[in-house]
Parts: sequence; C-alpha cells; structure tokens
Amino acid sequence: MPAALSAAGLLLAISGCAHSPSYDPEDPLEKVNRRIFAVNLKADQYLLRPVATSYVRVLPDSARLAVRNFFENFLYPTTIANDFLQGKLEQGGEDSLRFALNSTIGLAGFLDVATGQGFERHDEDLGQTFGKWGFGQGWYLMLPLLGPTTNRDLVGRIGDSWTETLQYVSPVTTLDRLGFYSAQQIDHRGRLLKTDHVMHEQLDPYVFVRTAYLDYRQNLVFDGNPPDDISTVDEPQ
Repeated sequence: MPAALSAAGLLLAISGCAHSPSYDPEDPLEKVNRRIFAVNLKADQYLLRPVATSYVRVLPDSARLAVRNFFENFLYPTTIANDFLQGKLEQGGEDSLRFALNSTIGLAGFLDVATGQGFERHDEDLGQTFGKWGFGQGWYLMLPLLGPTTNRDLVGRIGDSWTETLQYVSPVTTLDRLGFYSAQQIDHRGRLLKTDHVMHEQLDPYVFVRTAYLDYRQNLVFDGNPPDDISTVDEPQ
C-alpha cells in the first residue's frame, strides 16, 4: 500500500484491536526511508488521490462495494494458503468454502454471499506466517510507491505472489497485472479519502505511518492479542 493512502487506514484498523506497547523499531535506513516517503506523499497528492476522488465521484457506493468484493475474493487464495501454513485447519476449510461460494453464487466475487452464510472474511499472508513461525520482522522499509514494509513482510510479499489467482490466469501480460493492481489501489485509496485529515494532523507523518504499520502488522500476527512485551518475541531468528 502506498504510504500516504495507508496510514489513516492502518490507524483505524488497529484502533479496534488489542494495541501492542510502544517500542523502538529497527529503522537503520530512516534517512533513505524518509526521502522515499516524501516522494510517495507527492505521488499521492498529485496522482493517486485525484484519481481516487474522481473514482468515488463517478461510481455509486453499490458499484464500489462490488468492485471491492471482487478484488478481495480474487486475491483470497493467499489467505487460504496461509491458513494452512499456520496450522489453522478449520479456518482454512471455512475460507475455502467462502471462496467457492463467492466465486460461484457470488458471480466471481462481485457479491459477498458467504458472509451472510456465516463465513467471515479473514486476512492472512506469508509475512504473518513467518511471524507465527518465530521470524523477527527485521528492518522497517519504505518502498517507492508501494509504501511501508519490513524485511519479513517484503519476503512474504514475494512468496505470496505464487498464490495469487492472477498468476494462473493465461494469458496475462505485465501490462494486465499493472492495470489490475492499479485499479485495486485506486479502490483502496477511495475508501480512505475521508480519513485524510488524520495524516494532516500529525507532527511527524513518517513516524505516524511507521508506528501504525508496525502495530497493525503485530496485531495481525498475533490475531489481535499481541504479548505485553513485543521485544521478547520479535528478536530476529
């Protein structure tokens, strides 16, 4: 997620979860990260936010919800694979049924019929799986356009590419993939337009994004119940 568009969303996401205590992140590349963060903010200001604003203005809420459902369902095999890698066998079975229902009765995922049948949506990825397995998060990184991550999550992103449905749709060109993920980011940015004021109120937006991202990821790794002392479980292995 681009840094500017993700920060407020991360803050809202962790507000309802058990909050991990403050700790000093591993950020030896902070000077470089801050420069990349500044570029990401400009890219959001002059490109992504205006496009997302037009997207929200043109499409009604129902259409945007259908688009969001489609993206979430299309990428859901990643969650299913990581359910099983984390030993969550029951959840993996339920998520498999959720994907099957939404892909068929839900018209390729545009309709979320599974939630109404009691199959709630989960969010699992390989970065979380590595955390469950005991790997430390490593350094905090800010990627151009892609936003915040860590060593652990970056490797996880690469590994998760093998479970993305788009990987097995043929023929798919690089341009097709770029268009798909650009559309996904525009939809995501559109959902966060109402939270832009959160970023504007920060004395140091970089630290805000870093803290929000790391806390959010820790809550995901520990399913909303991180230990009291993160430092005791987050040492690099």
